[in-house]
Amino acid sequence: MLGTMDTKRKIMISAAAAGVLVVGGAGTALAGSDDDATERPIGGASLEQAEDAALLETGGGEVSGTEVGDEESYYEVEVTLDDGSQVDVQLDRDFQVVSSETDREDDASDD
Repeated sequence: MLGTMDTKRKIMISAAAAGVLVVGGAGTALAGSDDDATERPIGGASLEQAEDAALLETGGGEVSGTEVGDEESYYEVEVTLDDGSQVDVQLDRDFQVVSSETDREDDASDD
């Protein structure tokens, strides 16, 4: 009788552990689908080089965000200009401008 109780307890513990793994894996999968959760800011000496290149491209402004491994380029630097518009500057690994795009709030009301 003792052997049967030990076996049942082992089965219950195994089932509970498997449930924790399944729930934990689902949470990880959901977190991985969030773009913000996977963004990595540029750091170290690369940050200064990326900021300098982006500000040179935009002619000034303030860096308001950075990202390594952006879907469009190796580095992305977001610059906010004095008029409030934002420019996303895409850079390659050598900090050369690949492209830049201005996001203006008034662009949506051009109809």
